[in-house]
Amino acid sequence: MTISSKKISRIKKMTLFDIVNYIILFLVVYITFYPFWKIFVSSLSDPNAVLLNKVKWIPVGFTLGNYKVVFSNNNVLLSYWNTILYTTTGTAISLILTITTAYPLSRKYFLGRNIYMKLVIFAMLFSGGLIPTFLVVKSLGFYNKIWSIIIPGAINIGNLIVTRTFFMGLPDSLEESATIDGANDIQVLFRIYLPLSMPIIATMTLFYAVGHWNNYFGPLIYLNDKRKYPLQIFLRNILISSDISQYQMQDDIAVISTSIKYTVIIVTTVPILLVYPFIQKYFVKGVMVGAIKG
Repeated sequence: MTISSKKISRIKKMTLFDIVNYIILFLVVYITFYPFWKIFVSSLSDPNAVLLNKVKWIPVGFTLGNYKVVFSNNNVLLSYWNTILYTTTGTAISLILTITTAYPLSRKYFLGRNIYMKLVIFAMLFSGGLIPTFLVVKSLGFYNKIWSIIIPGAINIGNLIVTRTFFMGLPDSLEESATIDGANDIQVLFRIYLPLSMPIIATMTLFYAVGHWNNYFGPLIYLNDKRKYPLQIFLRNILISSDISQYQMQDDIAVISTSIKYTVIIVTTVPILLVYPFIQKYFVKGVMVGAIKG
């Protein structure tokens, strides 16, 4: 039987359930993909065509003028740099703290492990609230500094539990063999466990990076210097306040405002989307940690 005949026989065997599944999946993909695609092609279209809602699937009056306008603005470049700084620094600190906390909590011989885990669960269910957190951040001298964005949410409890679960799934014989050879806990972690933990490290890197990249509430609360604003605050001001006067354009504001909004959305979203392909091979395995117990 040829490949084409196999495909035909498979199509003939499709049930009503399969057809409904395909229809639902198509609708989900369409609902998810089309808004982003519409924004993308609109950012490449003539502002007048966007204003008249002529843009559907392909750019109308193709132009890169919107991107030239956005990147010629110093506030965008400064916000970009701030966002990259906050994301890279925050992700690195979050990974270090999460791994070094999850590892001892995954060891059976760690004294008081169950007590610490109960405290972790308690911290996940109950928080101090916005005002007490703000007062603590201010009293520590973090207000209007990069640490006010990174430190308060440095460890995500859900990510900590998933990382701990991954470490618990690694064979104890690895640690026992390394200990016999004279390795201490730090050497076991960095020389044995971390090289075997690329799936969970890649997954946590993506989770933390996306969280820091999209964070706008923390900077909105803890930063009062506009020069320190990340890209998300810049985008928020444009989308909510319709503040595009900073571009000092000579054209009709009503015509260009929508195009500028679409362009800034793309500029804000695409960089973090480009991270996923590089860690895809680790990501699927990492997110499945704890889903199946043997």
